[in-house]
Amino acid sequence: MHSFGYRANAVLTFAVTILALMCAMASFSDNFNSPSPTAEVQVLNINWFQKKPDGDDEVSLTLNITADLQTLFTWNTKQVFVFLAAEYETPKNALNQVSLWDVIIPTKERAKFWIRTTNKYRFIDQGSSLRGKDFNLTLHWHVMPKTGKMFVDKIAMTGFRLPETYR
Repeated sequence: MHSFGYRANAVLTFAVTILALMCAMASFSDNFNSPSPTAEVQVLNINWFQKKPDGDDEVSLTLNITADLQTLFTWNTKQVFVFLAAEYETPKNALNQVSLWDVIIPTKERAKFWIRTTNKYRFIDQGSSLRGKDFNLTLHWHVMPKTGKMFVDKIAMTGFRLPETYR
C-alpha cells in the first residue's frame, strides 16, 4: 500500500500540473486579442518656457489627454500602466524621451478617460537645445496580465513645436 505522504505528494503534483497548464492556456489565449486603443493629446498652453540658472531648458505644458484603452482589457488583464512622453532629437542623442504624465488603470471601466492637466513630471533638457524644437507626444502603455508576458505598445502624435524664445 502507498503511504499517506506518497498519496499527498501525488495529489499536490497533479494539482500544480493542472494549475500550470491553466496558466499557460490563459497566457496563450491573450494572443488572440487584437486591441484597438485610441488616444489624442493636445497642447493647450505652454505655461512657461525658461532657461534655468544651470543652463538647462525647462517647459511646463497644459495638456488635454483623451484615450479609450478599454480594448486592452481581457479577462487576464490585471492593470494597465500608461504614460505620456515627449520625444525629440538633439545633436548629442537621436532620441530623447521625457516622461510628462502617468497613471495606473486598474479596471476596464476607468480605461476610457479625458483629462486636462499640466505635466506631472518636469520637462527638462540638459542644455539649451529646446528652443524651436519639434517634438512628438507618445502615449505608451504596458498591459500587466494576471499570468503570462507583459504587452507593450504606443501611439505617437506628431506636429508639436516649442517657441523660439523663452517666456
